[in-house]
Amino acid sequence: MNITEKTDEEILSAADPMWLDLVKFSNEGRYQEFTKDFSKSLALALNEIEVGRQFVKSELTQSLSNDIDCLGLIRRGEHVTVLYRQRSTKKPGEWLGRLVLGYEDNEIKIFGASIF
Repeated sequence: MNITEKTDEEILSAADPMWLDLVKFSNEGRYQEFTKDFSKSLALALNEIEVGRQFVKSELTQSLSNDIDCLGLIRRGEHVTVLYRQRSTKKPGEWLGRLVLGYEDNEIKIFGASIF
């Protein structure tokens, strides 16, 4: 199955809860829970120590707001990128959140996630 064949609504019904989980677990610094929906390839590529360091050092990653807006979806190959307007509870302004989803073992998994 290819996720790009799903409607925007079907994609967002999976993406939004995954993104909000990333927000929650980032704020709480809970690495294991943060990575629970990652694809095998993404999980293997991450350095747990470096990610943990980012959780501790970054005020932004500890103060993400649940107040998000989907800005759009980009379909390419076997993946969909969902773009979010992300806010912080402590820092003024807005950030761009990027969530890349696809299928692995017949389940929707996260193949990339970042905030700019």
